[in-house]
Amino acid sequence: MSPGITVRRLAGAGIGPWLDDVARLRVAVFRDWPYLYEGDPAYEREYLQAYANSADSAVVLAFDGDRVVGASTGLPLADDSAEFRKPFLDAGRSVEEVFYFGESVLLPAYRGQGLGHRFFDEREAHAASLGRFDFTAFCAVDRDPTDPRRPPGHRGNEAFWEKRGYVRQPGLTVRLAWREIGEDEPSEKPLTFWLRPLGH
Repeated sequence: MSPGITVRRLAGAGIGPWLDDVARLRVAVFRDWPYLYEGDPAYEREYLQAYANSADSAVVLAFDGDRVVGASTGLPLADDSAEFRKPFLDAGRSVEEVFYFGESVLLPAYRGQGLGHRFFDEREAHAASLGRFDFTAFCAVDRDPTDPRRPPGHRGNEAFWEKRGYVRQPGLTVRLAWREIGEDEPSEKPLTFWLRPLGH
């Protein structure tokens, strides 16, 4: 990790002062493949308010000096919106046993320095410390591997996730709508969950 990079983990309402920074990062990072998201910072801040409202949420921030250059979030799935709970409920699974990881967003200049692992380590430790979850989970957008917008030489994160013990769950898919670059209106995209058993 580069000199000057520090990492902090915050919980619950302690996240509040950093919501604007995380919103800006989401807009910047998710503009790239595979999300191609035409972001709106005001919407993002509203979306992130769920993390400030949850007493058991976590946000892990990476700083270069005083500047936030990366962020990773998580909260109990039961505290997230109905769209994220629905696939579990439809499959007859309890949402109470799952701690959900939201986004990990990191500016390109800071990638490849171990921060991705650190983000997972911190969130998994937080979930385990709460003592009531059996799984950690996240979801990732499903894209056609032949999509012409895929950048040449792009390497996905699947191998990284698998090495950390996460397994894709084809039966657990959420459909979320956002406006892609070039779209006039939001359209729905499928995102499939990945799960890992959580040791306490």
